[in-house]
Amino acid sequence: MARTHSRGAHAGKPAPLLGQRRAGPPSGPRPARPQPGRRRAAPAEPSRSRLRSARLRIVAASAATALLLAGVALGWASPEPSAEPTVQAFLLDWESGEYSAAAALTTGTPAAVAAALSAAYTQLGADGVTLGMAAITQHGDTASATFDASIDLGHGGAPWAYQNGFELRRVGDGWRVVWAPGVIAPGLRSGLRLAVLSAMPQRAQLLDDQGQSLAPLSSVVTVGVIPGQLTQPTRTADSLASATGLEASQILGWISEAPAAGFLELVRFSPAQYAQVSGQLSGVPGLIVENQQMRLFGSIATAVTGSVGGEASTVLQQEGVPYRPGTTVGLSGLQETFQRSLVGTPTTQVVEESTSGQVISVLKTWPGHTGTSVATTIDAGVQNAADAAVDSDDDSAAIVAVSASTGRVLAVASTQAGGMPAVDPLDGHYPPGQAFTIVSAEALLNGGFNPDTPIPCIASNEVGGQDFTNDPPEPDLGTQPPFSTDFANACGTAFAGLSLQLNAKDLKGAASGFGLGADWQLPLTSFAGSMQSPSDQAELAEDSIGNGSVEESPLGMALAAAVVQSGTWHSPSLVTGAADPALTTRAPFGSQVVSSLRTLMRSTVTSGAGQAANVAGAPVYGQTGSAPMSSGGLRAAWFVGYQGNVAFAVLVLTDSASVSAAPLAGQFLSHLPSGS
Repeated sequence: MARTHSRGAHAGKPAPLLGQRRAGPPSGPRPARPQPGRRRAAPAEPSRSRLRSARLRIVAASAATALLLAGVALGWASPEPSAEPTVQAFLLDWESGEYSAAAALTTGTPAAVAAALSAAYTQLGADGVTLGMAAITQHGDTASATFDASIDLGHGGAPWAYQNGFELRRVGDGWRVVWAPGVIAPGLRSGLRLAVLSAMPQRAQLLDDQGQSLAPLSSVVTVGVIPGQLTQPTRTADSLASATGLEASQILGWISEAPAAGFLELVRFSPAQYAQVSGQLSGVPGLIVENQQMRLFGSIATAVTGSVGGEASTVLQQEGVPYRPGTTVGLSGLQETFQRSLVGTPTTQVVEESTSGQVISVLKTWPGHTGTSVATTIDAGVQNAADAAVDSDDDSAAIVAVSASTGRVLAVASTQAGGMPAVDPLDGHYPPGQAFTIVSAEALLNGGFNPDTPIPCIASNEVGGQDFTNDPPEPDLGTQPPFSTDFANACGTAFAGLSLQLNAKDLKGAASGFGLGADWQLPLTSFAGSMQSPSDQAELAEDSIGNGSVEESPLGMALAAAVVQSGTWHSPSLVTGAADPALTTRAPFGSQVVSSLRTLMRSTVTSGAGQAANVAGAPVYGQTGSAPMSSGGLRAAWFVGYQGNVAFAVLVLTDSASVSAAPLAGQFLSHLPSGS
């Protein structure tokens, strides 16, 4: 639930004039005005300087006073002293921070009145106050005055505007304001103070395709204080600021403005973040640590959702966002992309409350709003299966799964091994190796090639003056295995030789049909694959086995597998609703070609290099591949395929040519819920 904070007014001077320089109060140096977007620190003691503002706005003088002045000018009557100068001087002194001078114009005890005026707005966290005379009515020895007040409460919110009034009494030759706490704000009386209650809503959720939160309940460490129990609040603020990077003045402001009783939340941490600063936090005087369960820092699809930061996030500090307990910020992924929608705005109230913190009346309310949840296409069951699979792997790996019939992204998972680079599931640029022979096979089949044609799988094959070898070596497939056997075992030398039956236009046309280089976009940065036009036969042979200039992402290869399953290419989507891009669908290949590709991919799993992915349940189709990365001595090992309506790509980064991605694909499929 949202944490409520209270900011009250007990001591200190009011905030500076809106649009004017702050006048120094009766004693002490003039404090520097806070920087824009920063929370004002606790006010300094009043100064002795005196500033008269020429900008005090007089809306209307009393008709009675005007008539008297006119009568005097014409000799009609003896002059009666007007209350107007006293009202004007009182408001001007109050607005300018000249509290002793203002107090001297009242019937109250000067020191007590000055203290009350000084305390009026300080603990509201106000950044400015403007007072303007509205009207005066005068009857003999009494008068009534009304005035307009505009209080800038800071934090980018709307000003608190109200009209109030007070009585005056003629004393000797002049007038005095009849003092009561209600002069400051309507209804204010002895024993009450002004305060601002601010409640930040819980962050809205990223939802799966069934409308359930992708963030499970997880541990959140909340640190805070009970303000009334702090013996050295300045030291507490300084110590917490040192540990978190927050500004001590901002922390102290919240502590000073909050009710004395009750827990005041200051900062939230994930368990990992708390572990990094727990040593420093242990030395913060009066700090209280609470362990809570929230849907905040965890997610079942972190590769897509990204992460969330709390109040101490450096992103908030760098952007100059005012510190406010309960504030959250998306640091990456969809949490960052949809930050504005998810975060919501606080509900703010100006109230009168007792010294014990009981709200007596609400003077003004600015309703906030909860953030708007963002619905994604993630399928929780498929995502959990992908997470479980990659978490079991010792190498850096990623799995992306899509709905073959719609292109909706069902799962995105990744893991990073120690000393290895991470895999980028959506935007990574990787050589697909023989997994790309799905594309090469389509180009051959579309040209009328018969998959039963005998094609030798030899250890070395020279094409276009370049020698191609199988790495790792292929098993003995016989002297004249049919092409289907070459495909099932991802024989690179066979495809290099078959490139002689293709041209660049054939291969690029097939790649385009599978979505390579297509013009689609997601709310996250993603890569649709690329391939340059081969300039000679050797480059064409390289590209036909997924090396050379060909690069793909796991998402792009999952979409390619979906084409074989559905016969249709769909542009991907990751969120639903207004944020969806315009989706594209096309049937790029003939039904006979697609049927032949399905047969070839099934043979990979039943009798070829992908047998480790042949799990129980619906038939599995796929193709394996392995290719050297451009640097680092690593290889990209792939399994690309589908089961039922789930098309997927598995990528493992490894330093061994013998590592296959098929076992990880089998792990993923074995965890899939039935009916996926």
